[in-house]
Amino acid sequence: MSRRQFSREFKTEAVHLVTMRGVSVTQAARDLDVHATVLRRWIKQYGNDPAEAFPGKGQMTPADDEVRRLRREVAKLKAERDILKKPRPTSQRTRRDVCLHCETPGDLAPLGDASIA
Repeated sequence: MSRRQFSREFKTEAVHLVTMRGVSVTQAARDLDVHATVLRRWIKQYGNDPAEAFPGKGQMTPADDEVRRLRREVAKLKAERDILKKPRPTSQRTRRDVCLHCETPGDLAPLGDASIA
């Protein structure tokens, strides 16, 4: 069984039926074939902000959208902070260590072994 979906207009008319006309929530719910709890939730949502009530499927109110954006930003900043907290890899040598290579490449002979003909 799939969930029933109601349009914004249906919800606002149901709320007006209860608030403006004075019909009880249980009677209006029975007449509209909706559970009373659902109708009470619609009344509460409509009472909080009538202009932003029932935004629709997949749409958010501006306040919810702002919260979502800020949460994403916080997660990004925490990740950047964690990267900066990690210790940087350091070499085993200090700056004063000097590497002297005494080996010569294979095709060059050492200076002492050079024979002059």
